[in-house]
Formats: sequence, structure tokens, C-alpha cells
Amino acid sequence: MRPLRAGLICVFGGTGFLGRRVVRRLRDHGYTVRIASRHPERARFSNTDEPLPVRVDIGDESSVAAALAGARGVVNAVSLYVERGNATFRAVHVEGAARLARQARSAGVERLVHISGIGANPSSSSPYIRARGEGENAIKSAFADVTIVRPAVMFGPDDAFLHSIATLLRKLPVFPMFGDGGTRLQPVDVEDVAEAVARAFAQERPLYELGGPRIYTYEELLRSIARRAGLKPMLLHMPFAAWQAVAWASELLPAPPLTRNQVALMRIDSTTGSQPGFEALGISPRSLEDTLDLILSRTRSDGHANG
Repeated sequence: MRPLRAGLICVFGGTGFLGRRVVRRLRDHGYTVRIASRHPERARFSNTDEPLPVRVDIGDESSVAAALAGARGVVNAVSLYVERGNATFRAVHVEGAARLARQARSAGVERLVHISGIGANPSSSSPYIRARGEGENAIKSAFADVTIVRPAVMFGPDDAFLHSIATLLRKLPVFPMFGDGGTRLQPVDVEDVAEAVARAFAQERPLYELGGPRIYTYEELLRSIARRAGLKPMLLHMPFAAWQAVAWASELLPAPPLTRNQVALMRIDSTTGSQPGFEALGISPRSLEDTLDLILSRTRSDGHANG
């Protein structure tokens, strides 16, 4: 595994929550970036000299191969949170990841960075968590020098995590918690994760686990957000079995606010272990509080707009 400090990097999933930030950070580091996405029209350009985004289906060999032409590096930031038809967790996180890795190897790509997640486990009973773990194994088998990045739950001004919690805390006098609220979380700023991905290309390590500077229990996290927002909600313990039923019904909606894989993830601690993390990349991760005020201001704006 050799450091890559220049050249073209193709970012698959480059229009998503993390992917578009990875694109920006790679450009800041001097790389030329090609965005590969199912929705290239969502690409946001700051430099018209960059290659045009390309439409890619990670399930299609020919479109993946075409997107990789001339690339020296690749980021796989493709993710799926709700299964729809042929778009299953296995199809995207296992078969798609392996397909991308095989095509990258065939194209002579030098470096591949694969975004996974803390808790990925091929033995999990959760289809989502299991697919994440199987995907890591599949991509390592196809591309031996892959670098795997496992972030904890990510937050940012436009996230679907803290934004949803803050919105519900404002609206609900009684807030139902996942289980007993004891699940341990280490929320990480999405911008810090994107910077870590960009810096990983200039390093030689095979794995990073990325978490924020503080570990919370879920209940502590809720109380911290509520206190910052000036709220005093009543927190109610709600069994995971009940959450599974709610999530199943939610997934029938076009844009589900809760999915069963999210419930499964809330059953397990999401904290870093002994693997290299931000410190190995020279990054001091920002705290949740650094971004929380901006998220809360947006939820206040949303409330006024809907009122």
C-alpha cells in the first residue's frame, strides 16, 4: 500500500451526506475528483474545471468500469438504509462493494478507501449490520490494499440524526427512548470524517475507527440536546420490540423517518476501540456541542415555517 498524494480520485456516492463533503476535502488537498452517483444532477460544483459527474449504478459492471477510467484512487461512499425492490443491503453493501473492488483492481487503481461503520459484523442478526460486515470481507478479498474507514454515527447541520432528535424534542412533551437509554454513542462530525478520508490517501494504514471526543449514553445525549435547546422533556423508556413495530410501519412511507436497521443499530454501542483513529491522521475531532447550536437554530426555523 503506497501513499497517493496526487491524481484523479473517483468518489462513488459523491452526492450523499458524507460523499459530497469527501469530494470537497479531496479537492482542498489538491486531488482531481470525479463524482460517480446514481443522481449526478445533485453534484454541487465550486470549480468548473473538475470532471463532470457521471451516472453510475453500482450494480452494473459497465457503468462502474467506465467511471473508474483513468482513476488512481477510489472512495466507496455508497450507502443504503432502506431496502426497496432489487436495492437490498446485500446487493449494495456486499455485491456492489465487491464489484467496485474488482473493477478497481482491473483498472489499475492504486488506492481504495471503503466507508463502512463501527459495529459492522458479518455474524449479526440484523441484515443491515451483517451486510456491512460481509461487505468489508468481500472488498478485502477483491482488493487487498483497501483502507476501511468505520465512522461512528455522524452528525452535521443537515443530518438525519441530531436534526430529527432536536425536532422531536421540541414537539413531544414525552420523548420515547430506545430501550433503557443506556446504549453508548460517540457521535462524530461528518466534516471530520470527510477530512480523515482525504488524509487516508496519503497514509498506509488499512483501517481507521472514527469517533467524536466524548462518549454519551443515549439518555445523556438526549438530555444534553434538550438542555442546550432550553427544553425539559419527559424521557420515557420504550422497549426495542415496540420500536421494531414502529419502524416496520414507518418503512411503508416514501421517506421513512425511522427504519428497522436504525433500531438495530441503537441496540449496540457505537464507540471506537483500539484501532487507529483521528489521532493517527493528525485530526482533533470537533465536539457535538460545536455544531449543535447550528442544528438547533435550523430546527427552530423549521418549526416557525411549519407553524
